[in-house]
Amino acid sequence: LIHGHYPYCFIAAQLLLQLFAPGRWVPGAPLDDGSRLKYRLNGWFSWWLTLLVVLVLIWRRVIPATLLADELGPILTVSNLASIAFALYLYAFPWLHREAQGPARRGGFFHDFFTGVVLNPRLGSLDLKFFCESRPGLILWVLIDLSLAAQQLELHGRVSAPMLLVCIFHFWYVADYFLHEDAILSTWDIRHERFGFMLSWGCLVWVPFTFSLQAQYLVRHAHELSLPATIAIVALNAAGYFIFRSSNLQKHRFRQNPSAPIWGKRPTFIRTARGTTLLTSGFWGVARHLNYTGDLMMGLAWCLTCKFGHLLPYFYFIYFSILLIHRERRDDQHCATRYGEDWEEYRRKVPWRMIPGVY
Repeated sequence: LIHGHYPYCFIAAQLLLQLFAPGRWVPGAPLDDGSRLKYRLNGWFSWWLTLLVVLVLIWRRVIPATLLADELGPILTVSNLASIAFALYLYAFPWLHREAQGPARRGGFFHDFFTGVVLNPRLGSLDLKFFCESRPGLILWVLIDLSLAAQQLELHGRVSAPMLLVCIFHFWYVADYFLHEDAILSTWDIRHERFGFMLSWGCLVWVPFTFSLQAQYLVRHAHELSLPATIAIVALNAAGYFIFRSSNLQKHRFRQNPSAPIWGKRPTFIRTARGTTLLTSGFWGVARHLNYTGDLMMGLAWCLTCKFGHLLPYFYFIYFSILLIHRERRDDQHCATRYGEDWEEYRRKVPWRMIPGVY
């Protein structure tokens, strides 16, 4: 496998950055037993340092700018093999991982291998799920985009406006993620999903190699967009980003300080019998998961840059729609079981799931 060692070097570099790059320690959300794990947040520093190192390596001609694009197949193969081996390790040796809640086998081999048996697997201070969720998949996604743009330049002598938009949209999305890295600690994946093949393969393979499908398509299907189409796509992405980021920050800041104003007013919420709160202000009073809607708006904007010549670039939007609708249903069922009558009251106050007046 040509250049097949690069994925391992990249992951090793990200591991070292996670462990030793400057950052702050913050507590995660309370677990069922009341404990709170601490997480080292240094993604913002690691993100920019990684980009700088890659640029220097390209400038010094150590690696070509088109490396990831040229070797996408071999690197995908190695990443698949590595993620499967990693998931097998998580299944076979759950007792090696220090965590607040012990491993639990809940089904047969395939079920437990796929969904995981450990909620927060840790090796010392390294939280494996948090690491894979935030790095290296997201950074590799952007690096693949940029390499594909370099390949388009090599093939056609120019980088098209749609390719530029895709690279800018994805770059912004990932940079914003690391800027607000602490917000991931309150997400469904970190709080409730056990760490098995589904998340490990999803983060290390699915994200970088399928989220870059628009850039992969545009390499050999270079075209331009009209000015009105460009403005509409940029506006859709900006609106989706505003809804997505604002709603997530509202909930995250509410959990940190329940008295902080939302939209200039004191937040309203339901105090549950468990002692927790359900926010009913801001975007969370408009729909129960408007953040998912904003995420889908951004995804649709990315796909629209490819026009309508092929279904492949829209795979992301189709898949993500199914994923988020399914996740919203799972979250609703989980909360109904967890909160009982309090969740019924919340449903009455916020009747819409994702799109007010529609769904």
